[in-house]
Amino acid sequence: MEHSEFAGRVVGAIEGVTRRVEERGRPLFHTGDQALPSKRRVITILRGLQEVIYPGYFGDQTLYREYLHGHLGDQLFTLASMLETEVAKAIAAGCPNCWAARHRPVVAGDAREAVAVFVEQLPAVMDVIAGDVEAAFEGDPAATCLEEVVLAYPGVKATFTYRIAHLLFTLGVPLVPRIMTEFAHNETGVDIHPGATIGREFFIDHGTGVVVGETTVIGDRVKLYQGVTLGALSFPRDAGGVLVRGTKRHPTLEDDVVVYAGATILGGDTVIGAGSVIGGNVWLTTSVPASSRVTLPRERLAVEITACGR
Repeated sequence: MEHSEFAGRVVGAIEGVTRRVEERGRPLFHTGDQALPSKRRVITILRGLQEVIYPGYFGDQTLYREYLHGHLGDQLFTLASMLETEVAKAIAAGCPNCWAARHRPVVAGDAREAVAVFVEQLPAVMDVIAGDVEAAFEGDPAATCLEEVVLAYPGVKATFTYRIAHLLFTLGVPLVPRIMTEFAHNETGVDIHPGATIGREFFIDHGTGVVVGETTVIGDRVKLYQGVTLGALSFPRDAGGVLVRGTKRHPTLEDDVVVYAGATILGGDTVIGAGSVIGGNVWLTTSVPASSRVTLPRERLAVEITACGR
């Protein structure tokens, strides 16, 4: 193919693409004077906060206690400034369906105030994150040390990201929290919506395939294994057929619940009572009382022994 022919076909494609964007408008074309939040910068902020909350674990710099205050101060001021810029972009985008922004209008309308409150609350969030790390170490006999848990456990990384994103979500910041948790989802295989409410000492063992929906409520000391879904049973619509947003669609797990691999728990009215154990591959759409044991019946398990090679 001659270069001129190739160039001509590309120009034709450009015309077609431009026409499609102009014809369809939203959602393919974001209009406005201010850019959307940068995913790259949001991820950079998240990684920087990881270095602040876990000093000495991440990054290339060796830290000494004598210089900790100055080091963390420099990092946090830089990150706060970066975050203010991205939060301002998110607010200016005016996302009409952002549940957080609709329900937290005062803080959500002021990027600087939202970021100021965010950094003020970081010490409390750090305490919760420390509890998650300790729960992972205590809950997994394969864990050899806290360093291994922080550096290598995907469930801990996903939970850390959720804690940061959830704080921003509760302050009414649109877009940015979801960018954070979807980044963690991409890296760990764990999908936690920033709107979920999760108590202390939360541990996801192995992690891959876990889904925690937006309106899920989880108590303290809850443990999930891989492949667990805490999802919606149905998606209610209004008289016009439009999805109803902001309703309780996902289950509630009370304190000290354990959910084993592959279990699916659905519905906003479904409550798993405190101290219950949900067995692997269980499909549950109804509530169970405290201290329940929910398993599949043994008679459904079939074992067949065949001759080698047949």
